[in-house]
Amino acid sequence: MIEKLCDEAVQYRFYAVCVNPCWVALCARRLRGTGVKVATVVGFPLGATDSRTKAFETRNAIENGADEIDMVINIGALKSRDLKTFEEDLWAVKRACRPTTVTKAIIETCLLTDEEKVLASEIIKKVGYDFVKTSTGFSTGGATARDVALIRRTVGPKMGIKASGGIRTFEDARLMILSGATRLGTSASVKIVTGGE
Repeated sequence: MIEKLCDEAVQYRFYAVCVNPCWVALCARRLRGTGVKVATVVGFPLGATDSRTKAFETRNAIENGADEIDMVINIGALKSRDLKTFEEDLWAVKRACRPTTVTKAIIETCLLTDEEKVLASEIIKKVGYDFVKTSTGFSTGGATARDVALIRRTVGPKMGIKASGGIRTFEDARLMILSGATRLGTSASVKIVTGGE
């Protein structure tokens, strides 16, 4: 299954595969020289592991060949307005990365108020992440065009936004891009680009 994912990414010229950490080394070997990047998740899916654990996960994933790190924010710290802990958690992962590592922070929009989405996005931008990512795809909802547009208004025109979760059709993908997404995370990628069922 993982090999097929990698082969499809090469065939359809997808930017990256996003896999759980246990598959990073396999994907890195299979994709070497193809131009397809390997992304993996940290603190997945709840964001509730401590910062040292997230930093360890990050270093280990990069050593195994990950090019991009998608970390789940400390949602509890954000919702309780413990912004010091929230920001330190972001920094722990950022510092564990190499200068060339692409960083994304998953804010799990379905669990946040609009005010919290804005606050999280502002702090993620301040810390210097490359992307705000909407969702893990494992909670109560995925990306919405409304949330993507809200994040875009918050972070400005240059920062990356990865819309992820629930994107199943070409029209879904198109709407996310029109709303401000610069990257899409979807398990329906082949269907979207081929018009298949």
